[in-house]
Amino acid sequence: MVLAPMADVTDPAFRQIIAKYGKPDVMWTEFVSADGMFLGGEKAHNLLMRDLAYSEQERPIVAQMFTSDPGRMKKAAELCRKLSFDGFDINMGCPDRNIEKQIAGSALIRYPKLAQELILAAKEGAGGMPVSVKTRIGYAENEIEHWLPNLLQAEPAVVILHARTRKELSKVPARWDAIERAVEIRDKYKSKTLIFGNGDVSTIDEAHQRAGESGCDGVMIGRGIFGNPWFFNRSVKKEELSTKQILEVLVEHTRLYEELLPDKNFSVMKKHFKAYTSGFMGAVELREKLMNTKNAKEVEDVIHSYTLTP
Repeated sequence: MVLAPMADVTDPAFRQIIAKYGKPDVMWTEFVSADGMFLGGEKAHNLLMRDLAYSEQERPIVAQMFTSDPGRMKKAAELCRKLSFDGFDINMGCPDRNIEKQIAGSALIRYPKLAQELILAAKEGAGGMPVSVKTRIGYAENEIEHWLPNLLQAEPAVVILHARTRKELSKVPARWDAIERAVEIRDKYKSKTLIFGNGDVSTIDEAHQRAGESGCDGVMIGRGIFGNPWFFNRSVKKEELSTKQILEVLVEHTRLYEELLPDKNFSVMKKHFKAYTSGFMGAVELREKLMNTKNAKEVEDVIHSYTLTP
């Protein structure tokens, strides 16, 4: 049961909160541009290194990078090995147009030979550290029958499949039957690569059910974690916590964000406010006030006023 990499979500602050309240089996960083890391100059390099910062309590942790250049992919894996990450992941699933223009992310589904080269380059740079791939079941349609075998030829440690195509984005239900088929294909080729499924998992019990039904080796959870750092904690259910307990963690999360990412836009933190503040009396009004805050102190003041209100 692993945490998905999500841009401007799974930053060091959020990962530390999750590690404290409901640690998954493995964590992923946000994705980082290998091109920006090695071609963008010292300032870009330093900013991206911030995105690769992690604490020991987050282990095991996997760094995710993207590029279409095998040489830079090798250097990226070498860097992450030196930074003592527990694994290295290649993003082959992001549908962002700017990423695709670089022939990275989900664009690589259209270039299977280049995808193989990138995996092999990463493995060379990783020096024994596990290399995984996060991708989708296809580009415009389900292409798992030929896309997955191409990936398996390069022998990554894990293939994580978002059970939708690039064209579908997240607008249709995840096709978990495609994950089941991926397991069958892996077994047919007698590959040692693990298959993880991803998409539309809202509870940890559902994740275990999906794994049992599909036969996959693991489940990656993304959007289900929003506002719920307890997701992976089977002894705590968010719905059984008091509103005060939930809001106290929101304050803690906000403080940590400001402490660890002082030069990052505070508005990025606000995408978490809606997820934390839902399903209780006065949530809408509280959320409106939180969206107007500019720092952790103002968030704390707003929450404090709310919890003191009879």
